[in-house]
Amino acid sequence: MTWMQSIVLGAVQGLTEFLPISSSAHMRIVSQLWFHDDAGASFTAVSQLGTELAVLLYFAKDIWRIIVAWFAGLTNKERRGLDYRVGWYVILATIPIVILGFVFTDQIRTAGRNLWLISIMLIVFSFVFLAAEAYATQRRGLEKLTTRDAIVMGVAQCLALIPGVSRSGATASAGLFCGLNREAAFRFSFLIAIPAVLGSGLYSLKDAFSPSSDGLQASGGQIVLATVIAFVLGYASIAWLLKFVSHHSMDWFALYRVLLGSAVLGLLITGTVAAT
Repeated sequence: MTWMQSIVLGAVQGLTEFLPISSSAHMRIVSQLWFHDDAGASFTAVSQLGTELAVLLYFAKDIWRIIVAWFAGLTNKERRGLDYRVGWYVILATIPIVILGFVFTDQIRTAGRNLWLISIMLIVFSFVFLAAEAYATQRRGLEKLTTRDAIVMGVAQCLALIPGVSRSGATASAGLFCGLNREAAFRFSFLIAIPAVLGSGLYSLKDAFSPSSDGLQASGGQIVLATVIAFVLGYASIAWLLKFVSHHSMDWFALYRVLLGSAVLGLLITGTVAAT
């Protein structure tokens, strides 16, 4: 990997991680089209640490309040308010992806990187987004989050293990189907992504710094640079997305995904790019 490649991939990660357009798909597509190789699942997972640090900083007050409330509520029933419940909801929502992510690690790093699969998932799940927006009642805010919401969104987060689906898109759509308003669905989506992505990134550190012979080989400095860039652009994209979804639907992202997925399919059909 060259330094320019690490800069480009870090920027792609930061700009796309929180948008419902699949950052892993964009990392894979950009790597193949621009560099004619794959940056690898481990590099992608580690660079996501930068964007998750952006989440930690952006939601620092909320996260700290939830942690304090959760620990206080363990021993004091009178302090078991909304933040205490949200703490448990995050834990519940994280369990499914921890289990499935561990079980399907090898598939995620091999078959899951295929551009045929990625382009099809980009298109297929665009219609899930459209259905969620059409079905959504948006009658409940984050203060009315339930155990059922957490479980449903946690299961939906597992779909993000497939590049092209989008973690935020899958979980936010699940929240809309459950009756949450769009901003509440995205906010909780960010919260449940924190333990999952941090865990994935830390677990992949050993592979990113000691990669196999396949794909682009990144040095420690290049990984750090990509992560820092992802952090800066990721922080900006969080603020933009939360403002955007307050007044706009996910239909715009669905349209973009269909166009991108169709374009990649066209390149694959004509043999312009290789699927692996």
